[in-house]
Amino acid sequence: MAKTRPVKKSLDSYTIKGTNKIVKAGDCVLMRPSDTDKPPYVARVEKIESDRNNNIKVKVRWYYRPEESIGGRRQFHGEKELFLSDHFDIQSADTIEGKCTVHSFKNYTKLDSVGADDYFCRFEYKSATGGFTPDRVAVYCKCEMPYNPDDLMVQCEGCKDWFHPTCMNMSPEQAKKIEHFFCPSCSSEDEDKKSRNSHVVSAPIEAKMHLQGRITRELGNEDCVVDVI
Repeated sequence: MAKTRPVKKSLDSYTIKGTNKIVKAGDCVLMRPSDTDKPPYVARVEKIESDRNNNIKVKVRWYYRPEESIGGRRQFHGEKELFLSDHFDIQSADTIEGKCTVHSFKNYTKLDSVGADDYFCRFEYKSATGGFTPDRVAVYCKCEMPYNPDDLMVQCEGCKDWFHPTCMNMSPEQAKKIEHFFCPSCSSEDEDKKSRNSHVVSAPIEAKMHLQGRITRELGNEDCVVDVI
């Protein structure tokens, strides 16, 4: 006689064991890895189900850390950066350790402080091919690297571009004290203008300094881009 398959029941929520934290579809969670030496996995809960034996399973969509991707971690990847993959899985709800927040890149750069459970995502990742969406992002500084929100940057008052202090032969301490910054290109242009129009004096513009991850451009700038594959 054929066995009757367990009937699955969709659940609206699940309470993490040992806590009062409630998980719903769409929430991001930290999941216990099989190797205790590794950090918890990060996933987005797509669906919560229970069978007739009250075994609760969650369908998740995994986030990958840069070092887990085919290309590995690169200089512009932030410490709390994740890639939303196309890798789905079914896991026991018991493996959920806690909740976390995966911010958009733009919202992450606006945080006043970054907590232990704060992450950000600016790319979707194809686990089989190692491809990214978007596959090109805006670049900054003379090193032409994508923006890393963990790095200190200063903004040129002339061209409004952002620069790493080290690329400008400045220490981070010097960069934090600077009041007005002009990149080498704008400085050269300014000196040239002064030599030709010595009677013209431009009013200074308030300097802007990036200390906690402010960004002034959107991804996909067609004039200034770099491949991330």
